[in-house]
Amino acid sequence: MGKRITDKVTWVGKVDWELKKFHGDEFSTHRGSSYNSYLIRDKKTVLIDTVWLPYDKEFVNKLKKEIDLREIDYIVANHGEVDHSGALSALMREIPGTPIYCTANAVKSLRGQYHEDWNFVTVKTGDTLEIGDSTLTFIEAPMLHWPDTMFTYMSGENILFSNDGFGQHYASESLYNDTVDAGELMAEAIKYYANILSPFSPMVTRKIKEILGMNLPLAMICPSHGVIWKENPAQIVEKYLEWAADYQENQVSIVYDTMWNATRKMAEAIADGIREADPSVTVKLFSASKTDKTDIVTEVFRSRAVLMGSPTVNNGYLYAIAGILELIRGAKLKKKKAAAFGSYGWSGEAVKLMNEELTKAGFELVDDGFRTTWAPDNEALEKLREYGSAFAAKL
Repeated sequence: MGKRITDKVTWVGKVDWELKKFHGDEFSTHRGSSYNSYLIRDKKTVLIDTVWLPYDKEFVNKLKKEIDLREIDYIVANHGEVDHSGALSALMREIPGTPIYCTANAVKSLRGQYHEDWNFVTVKTGDTLEIGDSTLTFIEAPMLHWPDTMFTYMSGENILFSNDGFGQHYASESLYNDTVDAGELMAEAIKYYANILSPFSPMVTRKIKEILGMNLPLAMICPSHGVIWKENPAQIVEKYLEWAADYQENQVSIVYDTMWNATRKMAEAIADGIREADPSVTVKLFSASKTDKTDIVTEVFRSRAVLMGSPTVNNGYLYAIAGILELIRGAKLKKKKAAAFGSYGWSGEAVKLMNEELTKAGFELVDDGFRTTWAPDNEALEKLREYGSAFAAKL
């Protein structure tokens, strides 16, 4: 059965405790997730989004226990991605012809994925749907995080149904932000932002300022993943504005991979040098081949600067480092500093190539990096500590 949010709104989604990977293998979901769908009952009945495709039949069967499906007057599809639209096919087989309100781009994505010509009603920012005592106002939010995305605001209840905006991959039996572990929640929220929304930070800032300019009273933010922001919902809006503004903490992340531990020893010595030069800086080391890549991207997002390390292999660098470099390039981070380091036996191109990729990713190189041959001896380790100190001074 659903869970009542207000007298008019019921959560009818799915909590997925078993989910550990999302977007294929791209995003780790250590704490599971949820696919939030909302049923509005006013003079008209509206369903906001559905759930992920593997749960389509379960969703429809549970929805039948909540309401006679023929009573649903409208469906709102805030975003066409299958984790939100996956149950539409099963639902529309039950209630064909029901109008689906969405953006013009969502019509393209839904038709492209399901190859059905449903009864689409296209909307744009400012369009409204009167449903009784309340009015739904549609707000296009392109690239937050697909071109088809929109938010839906419900007057009277003062709820913003924000789809992927302000969400988290976080499973909980409780619906609300003030009933879960605040530290866990914010960790998942920043991880979600860093890996999903950070490439679109300029659009995030513009869209939030646009919505704030509409002067809409806000009692709750109901995203399509994770918990509902009920207690002080403005806090996550403020965090998004902060994260979108070239965010950084007083942190340096050292990301490396290694074959025979030479590059690992280099990373540890550089870290010692940074800490000695500036004890206030948080220094974190991550093995690119052993640490979850989504978590690494999150830590890079939080950092002032990044050091990337790899030995030279076949005139290049190790593939785990290549993957991280590609992910952080896609994140489009700004105003962060970087350098590369690594050991080599006879050719030594890795540092130069990593520096080139860091530059392409938008990082400011503080120097040419550090190379050493074979395994670093005591003299080389001391030079690496000195390099770490000098790196800290350049920040």
